[in-house]
Amino acid sequence: MKKTAIILGATGLTGSILLDLLLKDTRYEKIKLFSRSSVDISNPKIEEHLIDLFELEKHKKDFQADEVFCCIGTTKAKTPDNETYRKIDYGIPFSAAKLCKEKNINTYIVISAMGANPDSKVFYNKTKGEMERDVIKQNIQNTFILQPGLISGERDEKRLGESIAKFFFNILNPIIPKKYRSISPETIAKSMVVIANQGFSHTRIENQIIKEIAKNA
Repeated sequence: MKKTAIILGATGLTGSILLDLLLKDTRYEKIKLFSRSSVDISNPKIEEHLIDLFELEKHKKDFQADEVFCCIGTTKAKTPDNETYRKIDYGIPFSAAKLCKEKNINTYIVISAMGANPDSKVFYNKTKGEMERDVIKQNIQNTFILQPGLISGERDEKRLGESIAKFFFNILNPIIPKKYRSISPETIAKSMVVIANQGFSHTRIENQIIKEIAKNA
């Protein structure tokens, strides 16, 4: 039986690659997209829901699928206000997890980050850690939290800090321990598809393990 998937964040760097993979994957017959803007792709598999993601729970009627992929995330450069930042990086993934539980969706895969820790004094790490903690509390049967390192690749908007970091990461990658090396969005997307269809032994999946999983795509 072919599956239906939901993607949150399909217009983003990793989400757009994930969408392309699922559109080509014969195991999926419908891809529901919940986002603020259209991906502008004409494909019979796609069902778009253009909504305010801060009000995701108002659209629970349409939130039905076999699997949910959450690729939502922002940066301090793009979202300097802490309250808005938290609404995006914590609020949306957590709301999606609650809907998965309510709608009996048994597979939820969400992108977090290396260093996520609810007790961290760093706002970014603390927010990601609290999101992970509260998503896990929903007790969704197949919950998988990816913790990638710095994500390489080009985004539409300019992020000077990230660009500088990526420049140095590219130079230093060969001598950096594998656990901390940068990772491509293609690798993350491929691993999400593998995990959704094959499962994995752990809930939290670290940077290097994501790369190993993607090799099976």
